[in-house]
Amino acid sequence: RLRDGDSVGLVGHNGAGKSTLLRTMAGVYCPSAGSVLREGRVATVFELGAGMESELSGYENIRRMAMLLGIGRREIAARMPDIEEFTQLGPFLHLPVRTYSAGMATRLMFAVASSTSPDILLVDEIFGAGDAEFQLKAATRMEALISSVRIFVFASHDIAALKRHCRRFFRLEHGLLCEVDAGLL
Repeated sequence: RLRDGDSVGLVGHNGAGKSTLLRTMAGVYCPSAGSVLREGRVATVFELGAGMESELSGYENIRRMAMLLGIGRREIAARMPDIEEFTQLGPFLHLPVRTYSAGMATRLMFAVASSTSPDILLVDEIFGAGDAEFQLKAATRMEALISSVRIFVFASHDIAALKRHCRRFFRLEHGLLCEVDAGLL
């Protein structure tokens, strides 16, 4: 159970289910047992390429991803200049995403996800993506976004980043989820 003000770090070995849990929390997957109750707008920053269609242009993907986040056309249009500026992709936004480098795709995905005003933010291992300049820019934007949301959930292997951004911690191990003290990470 998560409440307003919670910032949660998810830890566990590769394959433990961190990404699956985040996707279930977001409503991408349906739980095989039990239920997930979400109250408020959810934004996700998942691994590179999640939610993007490689044959569509950057602009088409911006609109598509924003609509998946529940943002209407008018709001997307209002946010477009900020997204364009943040990505620094310029004319590449007219090209299919399949022509992008990994860093370019990360910029696009992160710009869309971080341009929202969600109540709940779910992040999966995104903080180390992109070049050094983008990492600094993304960190600044992410700090502002994290401080504005009601609930933040972050899955990562980077213990320092988890401790910097989270106050509660859950470990996934052999299908079990248990809350742990920060000192046990």
